[in-house]
Amino acid sequence: MIGYFYILGTIAFTVYGQLILKWRVAQYGQIPEDHTEKLYYLAKLCLDPFLLSGFASAFVASLFWIAAMTKFDVSYAYPFMSLAFVLVLILSGLFFKEPITLWKIIGMAFIVAGIIITSQSK
Repeated sequence: MIGYFYILGTIAFTVYGQLILKWRVAQYGQIPEDHTEKLYYLAKLCLDPFLLSGFASAFVASLFWIAAMTKFDVSYAYPFMSLAFVLVLILSGLFFKEPITLWKIIGMAFIVAGIIITSQSK
């Protein structure tokens, strides 16, 4: 059971990182064309505390994934990572008002079906 907790931790920290990165980058706007301005823009991003927490969450997600790999075969565990796509879709719709189209829902249904089918192989 603890192995599933490790997978869940990987997913949670991955999703957090993706949403934080999107949120903060959107706050700063598009990357400038000018090389000097581009460097200044990237420096500001790299010093943003929220963005740093997104980077840190990627590292923590990696630690959870390492732990998960001690419990499961990668071919069994990796499909569960697809749940991150589902959560990012739902949460980006809620937080960023991104469109959730019928095609996206159908695609997510296929992903969930794939996870269910793959999880039966253990």
